[in-house]
Amino acid sequence: QGQLVESGGGLVQPGGSLRLSCAASGIGFSDSGMAWYRQAPGMERELIASITPRGGVTFFLDSVEGRFTVARDNAKNTLFLQMNKLKPEDTAVYYCQAVGTRYWGQGTQVTVSS
Repeated sequence: QGQLVESGGGLVQPGGSLRLSCAASGIGFSDSGMAWYRQAPGMERELIASITPRGGVTFFLDSVEGRFTVARDNAKNTLFLQMNKLKPEDTAVYYCQAVGTRYWGQGTQVTVSS
């Protein structure tokens, strides 16, 4: 049974940084495309970026390009989202997903506020 578990969320001041992690098990992580999504209160879930098994990254959200980076460690079955220069509008629940599968993480809350 596959599982994705996010961690690293929290409360941060505007301009701060957070690194989210997504630990995968049972999904063949090293052969899986992965993605990060977020969902703000009252909004639809939106795709932030995806990463291929070999590490090629595509961003789908203009507002985070240049501030967020995506990486993966296939040896540790872990996906990362480094978020810098955070803004209040980045406040959301952040999810990881194994592309093309039913596997989603439970989400981790990121709150950007002074």
